[in-house]
Amino acid sequence: MIGISGLCKYFHRGSVNEVLALGGIDLQVRRGDFITVVGSNGAGKSTLLNCLAGSYPIDGGRIVIDDCDVTSWPEHRRARLISRVFQDPLKGTCGSLSIEQNLALAARRGRPHGLGLGVRRRDRDVFRRQLAQLGLGLEERLKDQVGLLSGGQRQALTLLMATLVRPQILLLDEHTAALDPKTALQVLELTEKMVAELHLTALMVTHNMRQALQLGNRLIMLHGGRVILDISGEEKGRMTVEGLLQRFYAVRGETFDSDRMLLV
Repeated sequence: MIGISGLCKYFHRGSVNEVLALGGIDLQVRRGDFITVVGSNGAGKSTLLNCLAGSYPIDGGRIVIDDCDVTSWPEHRRARLISRVFQDPLKGTCGSLSIEQNLALAARRGRPHGLGLGVRRRDRDVFRRQLAQLGLGLEERLKDQVGLLSGGQRQALTLLMATLVRPQILLLDEHTAALDPKTALQVLELTEKMVAELHLTALMVTHNMRQALQLGNRLIMLHGGRVILDISGEEKGRMTVEGLLQRFYAVRGETFDSDRMLLV
């Protein structure tokens, strides 16, 4: 499905501020994998997603999606295959447009644009059915401006928009981090439901290790721009937060103190 080999990314290359963000990552993602990605700040989690989406040019390596080498593809071309939900609820929608107008734009992703009505009656019927699945009452607010929605409602709408035209890959970059705990849980449950029902291939960055262990079928841990742990199946089911932290501190050459039980 996704083949990443020797992926390297530098920031400020050639300057005194040069930083190696990704140091030769090799990663094979199977179709239908739901991978949670964890690691400390600066480990390369978001950079990995940005390189995969084409937001950042890479400095070495190769990215293949469905046997197609997309390494040199610009971001707008990869957008036909990849959908994203960002940490900031404001990024995935246009606040000055209505809910139905945002959905109409999402429904036309990857299709040529022409002159005609932006939202047709049959579109509204489809949008109402899709919105009803969110359980937020947004199906009765099609004409409302998205800017009037709460952060949680807006992020749920963004998630629906990202999957309205089924993507090959769904990238979730700490998409619940800006929400209050109750709303974050609702969006996570919705995420898990959509990924399962649509059989999506998804990568989800999170700082919450309990979340990372509970969701998905596979977990990878990054440190210093490299994959230091890749677990799935029964091994992932048996893994504990303390076990993950022990692995993390071992890589850093430190001894883990269970009294410190911090999320990294």
